[in-house]
Amino acid sequence: MKKLKYLWHAGLTLGLTALPAVALAQTPNPFEKAANMAGDVGTNAGLGQPKDLTQILGQIINVVLGFLGIVLLGYLLYAGFMWMTAGGDSTKVDKAKDMIKNAIIGLVIIVAAFSISSFVLSSLVNVTQG
Repeated sequence: MKKLKYLWHAGLTLGLTALPAVALAQTPNPFEKAANMAGDVGTNAGLGQPKDLTQILGQIINVVLGFLGIVLLGYLLYAGFMWMTAGGDSTKVDKAKDMIKNAIIGLVIIVAAFSISSFVLSSLVNVTQG
């Protein structure tokens, strides 16, 4: 009886697992669809199209400023961690406060640089392309 129950469960499991394979017999290759979709996304994003110097410069500036923003955000988190783990030591708290102040000033400078470079580069593109 135990063997029959085991065979019944094995057959049921095999049957239920093999059943969807029959339904997928005539579907197109999913890898082709994914490759075509990736190509479409790249084309829509502007990849593979010729760019002028201002667009390349804008992308480089955006990447650098984004990286600096991430670094300063990490610095801000580290300063907050230092403050929380100071344990009442006033020198550590003051050092952490200074670090937080410097990180916020740096983030403001980065946001200002990003907005200024975005404005200047968009104006430059409008002037050069008419």
